[in-house]
Amino acid sequence: MILTDTGPIVALLNADDQFHEQCARLLDRLPPVPLLTTQICFTEAMYLLGSVGGIQYQNALWEWYTAKRLELHNSTPEEFLRMQGLMQLYEDTPMDLADASLVAAAECLSINRIFALDTDFYVYRLGDGSALDIIR
Repeated sequence: MILTDTGPIVALLNADDQFHEQCARLLDRLPPVPLLTTQICFTEAMYLLGSVGGIQYQNALWEWYTAKRLELHNSTPEEFLRMQGLMQLYEDTPMDLADASLVAAAECLSINRIFALDTDFYVYRLGDGSALDIIR
């Protein structure tokens, strides 16, 4: 599975997004496995897609989910505590909840690659001090 931030999800489902073509080309080069995101990023994507394309775009996201093209990671209580710590650690960036949920999920699942447009992921570090490998 490929851990995925909100940005690529929105770009892939919104043909008018400035990053649509870039993300579509990258997705074609990735292994044909489901994308993985957090429930927090799914919620953010649902909101953003609704604001640009209404229910039609939101339905496309639901279709990805029901077709298992997108899977949701359920954050544990320990991950939520880690998110709080990460947001405090990166308060100068600042780190939002969606980004914190992805870093916590990466640590929990031992995943070091992320499909993201957000350049803040170049700053964030995993608990062991390693950097994420960003697919961009």
